[in-house]
Order: sequence, then structure tokens, then C-alpha cells
Amino acid sequence: MTPGRDSRRLVPPYLATTGRTRPTRNTLDRLTLLSMAVELVPEGLAPAHRRLAELVRGGPLSLAEAAAYLKLPVSVVRILVADLVDDGCLGARAPIPAAEQHDQEFLERVLSGLRAIR
Repeated sequence: MTPGRDSRRLVPPYLATTGRTRPTRNTLDRLTLLSMAVELVPEGLAPAHRRLAELVRGGPLSLAEAAAYLKLPVSVVRILVADLVDDGCLGARAPIPAAEQHDQEFLERVLSGLRAIR
């Protein structure tokens, strides 16, 4: 079965980044949370940048979610995000790390102390 004509992209993803292969920031990963840093999407953005900004305008998204909605590779969206962060349009924040695991012995002492209170 061959894919339909409508499923093909007319423009290759690398053209959205003007051929660049690396973002200006190396701190962006798939779980980076994106949010708008300005109230309105600025005029004069390239089409791919505008689509990304309008998508994030609806509420915070992870970089991977934005890539899925835009149907672009994460590596391409990472470059677009870096451009918009550099321009002050988007905010990017590292995800909140998972809580550190507490020592099992410590938790048992706390439980024992709570039982002693009764």
C-alpha cells in the first residue's frame, strides 16, 4: 500500500530551519516545557515558527508534544524553539525532576515513631 498524496510533505523539514542542523541552545530536550513569553504572536515570523508559537499560545507543552502536533522531527522543533527563545517569544523550562527516593531505614523510623504516638 502506498501512502496517499496528501500524506507527503511538500517541504522537507530541514527547510523550516533554513538548513541548520543544530540549535543555538544545547539545554533543550524532549521534556522541556514551552510557554509563551509574550501575549501575542509577533508579526513577521517564518511559517514554521508561527505555527509553533500559535500552538504553544494555547497552553504549555513539552517539546516532544509540540513536535507531534506539528508532525515534525524533534530535532527540527528543537531548532525552532531555540530561535523563538532567543527572540524572546517563548519561554523554555527544564522539567521538574522526580523526587529523590528516601532512605528505607529513615522511613521505617518515621513509621515507628508515628505508631509510638498512639
